[in-house]
Amino acid sequence: MTARSPVLLAPGSNAGAIIRFALIGAALILVAGLIMAKFYGGADERRAILVSACLALPLQVATFAMVRAVPREHVMSAWAGGALVRFIALFFYGFVLAKALGVPSGPALVSFAGFLFALTLVEPLLLKS
Repeated sequence: MTARSPVLLAPGSNAGAIIRFALIGAALILVAGLIMAKFYGGADERRAILVSACLALPLQVATFAMVRAVPREHVMSAWAGGALVRFIALFFYGFVLAKALGVPSGPALVSFAGFLFALTLVEPLLLKS
């Protein structure tokens, strides 16, 4: 008898979907960040965009993994929970973290919200797999 090794990147696997989401998310954030950097020319503003990207991607991947981990009948409630987590993160980033990191709050919040929104639009495409 031969032992079957698990295929982690199979199209229907959770790990495969999470990795695909992370890769697509990184590419999307890179493109969106470059576009935003065209509108914000200062070094501090561009640093705010970079910080927002570094916070948004892991947050989105974590919430996507949370939604993928629940049974199919609870996906909508998990998705709502993910939306709540994103809203709390945006609030915390805008009122506490941006000031603590010394980044301008305008570009920081615009870029963070933009990254979260863009990646939220990609989620349903990979939840179906």
